Amino acid sequence: MIRRDFIAVIGFIAVTGAVTWPWGAGAQRTRMPVIGFLNSQSAGPAAAFVAAFRNGLREAGYREEHDVGVEYSWAEGDDQRLKVLMADLVKRRPDVIVATGGIRAAQAAQEATSTIPTLFISGSNPVQLGLVASINRPGHNLTGVSLDTTEMVPKRLETLRDLLPLGSKIAMLVSLDSDAGGLRSSVPDSETRFAESHGLLVLRIRNPVRFDEELDNELDIAVKNGARGLLVSAEPFFTVRRGLIVALAAKHKLAELYPLRAYVEAGGLASYGPDLVDVYHQIGIYAGRILKGAKPDALPVIFPRKWDLVLNLKTAKALGLEIPLQVRARANETID
Repeated sequence: MIRRDFIAVIGFIAVTGAVTWPWGAGAQRTRMPVIGFLNSQSAGPAAAFVAAFRNGLREAGYREEHDVGVEYSWAEGDDQRLKVLMADLVKRRPDVIVATGGIRAAQAAQEATSTIPTLFISGSNPVQLGLVASINRPGHNLTGVSLDTTEMVPKRLETLRDLLPLGSKIAMLVSLDSDAGGLRSSVPDSETRFAESHGLLVLRIRNPVRFDEELDNELDIAVKNGARGLLVSAEPFFTVRRGLIVALAAKHKLAELYPLRAYVEAGGLASYGPDLVDVYHQIGIYAGRILKGAKPDALPVIFPRKWDLVLNLKTAKALGLEIPLQVRARANETID
């Protein structure tokens, strides 16, 4: 381009603003923001949660593929894959990371980045885990929703005892130490202490690779020791394998109480836990607020707004259990 033509083009741009350079700061200002969404479980069973997350984003003013891009990654219950996916996500530098599906996703995010705003859904106290400095002032780059599932174990135990004949023995499947060498958690130790202090039979999986065989054996031993009920921890690894757990509990004729309604939908007896659809909706709202400029260290960790008791009457009948009227009255939902 000769000098006079170049000057003419620059003059045209100055008057009309008709050209946006395809590089540099101008391009960055017009780039659609991106959210990196990582879940420790599988895409199919989480479809309702993703829909709720998108609804939360819309409520905050962002429509996926119109105002914001979302890149989804699924670890399929594999801790090692979770860490790899998180490291890859951080390299791509999204505007916000949404680490969901349990505490290990949150821990993986904490290990991978101290700068990218990150939202978590934690089943344990995030202060005790070291994810945040406090509930009201999280500090640093992480905040989100605390399900406080460990705090609800006594309530689940009370409900399960209400479903069983007085004095029935109960076994408790506690969380994994880690998934095949993955991130270590202190939750199994606290759950084991709780179980032992309440006279429960502790079931602990040592080799996740042989989960089905080991759980079948543990349940067989528990039944031989008089167990009639089963309490299952809020462990993401278990949630992915809920169909197998429910089937094995039925095989051993155990009345079970789970932390999530998805187990009851799979045929389990009962669940008491947070409404996860609403939780993911809240995370979507928080993601939108961060995209608008809110800092995660100023957004307090929030808690579920709704807890549900769900009963499967068909399973109760198969077990020969008569659900007490007071338990039915407390139930938010029954499945026939």
